[in-house]
Amino acid sequence: MDSVRAVAEQDAFARHCGIQIVDVGPGTARARMRLSPEHLNGLGVAHGAAIFALADLAFAAACNSHGIPALAINVSINYLKSLKEGVLTADAREVSADGRLGAYAVQVSDEAGDVVATFQGLCYRKLLPKTE
Repeated sequence: MDSVRAVAEQDAFARHCGIQIVDVGPGTARARMRLSPEHLNGLGVAHGAAIFALADLAFAAACNSHGIPALAINVSINYLKSLKEGVLTADAREVSADGRLGAYAVQVSDEAGDVVATFQGLCYRKLLPKTE
């Protein structure tokens, strides 16, 4: 799982947003982000893109936790609660894996444990060429 963390640490956009991977297991991952003024939209609440980026990094880490490079092919998000400050946590878990496809659910929560957003993603696992 260290390789997943290493790839996430090289993600310049995630670093720019202040997103950190805090845990990775087989088919699971957890990421965190502390909201700052740069994460707020014009109405003064957390920007949807900031919340999406957090959920997406947790999704990517969970997808890649099996050691096979995986890329998103479809994602969606539902925003359920607005907030202005605090720490957000995204918990990703594998729902289904069938060959090259993996389906994942990500829940983004605030510090009180209230659900801020739900994210669903489908990844495609690239099979590495065999070397002899």
